[in-house]
Amino acid sequence: MSRVTVHLLRHGEVFNPEGVLYGRLPEFHLSERGRAMADLVAGHFKALADGGAAPVYLVSSPLARAQETAQPTAVALGLEIVTDPRIIEAENHFEGMKVSKAELLKPRHWPYLANPLRPSWGEPYAAQAERMLAAARDARRRACELGGDGAQAIMVSHQLPIWATRRSAEGRRLWHDPRHRECTLASLTSLTFDADDVVGVSYSEPAAVLLPGAATTPGA
Repeated sequence: MSRVTVHLLRHGEVFNPEGVLYGRLPEFHLSERGRAMADLVAGHFKALADGGAAPVYLVSSPLARAQETAQPTAVALGLEIVTDPRIIEAENHFEGMKVSKAELLKPRHWPYLANPLRPSWGEPYAAQAERMLAAARDARRRACELGGDGAQAIMVSHQLPIWATRRSAEGRRLWHDPRHRECTLASLTSLTFDADDVVGVSYSEPAAVLLPGAATTPGA
């Protein structure tokens, strides 16, 4: 069977001076650091191309920060950006707010905190993993059509959907402590497929040099 790698790329840092959880809100764009992160990722993939292992298919979430992260890689590899709404950020009740202990203690939020394992404040982890894996399998098929055995694809998405997908692919429980996600800005969570089955997961940080001092807004 053909093996294909699908790289789940988290977007770069976003300009968010108010520190809100921006979720699916429009018009949140990359910061200057975020654009530099996107350039580093493009350089990473260009180096793969120069070594004969170029990704042949590029997909992005419809949100601005993901599209802007994808753009330098599209230019570097000469690829079109295909937009897939299935890899958008998770829905979240707290979208547009500064999430703090004081905010969480307000009674109007209590019904949304009833079940942190689902979670009750937003899209279920299982639903996120399901839609992301469906999109990844479609990206795998398209990459295989374009590049054959050993082909690669890139999906530019968001931290929580990527993390839920990784945990699902690794057979781990989906509920978790958000502070312990291994999915930094502009990182790659790479799924190796044999046909439609995930047979390997790896992680790398091509923009690691820019992480010190970067924003750490939860869920960003």
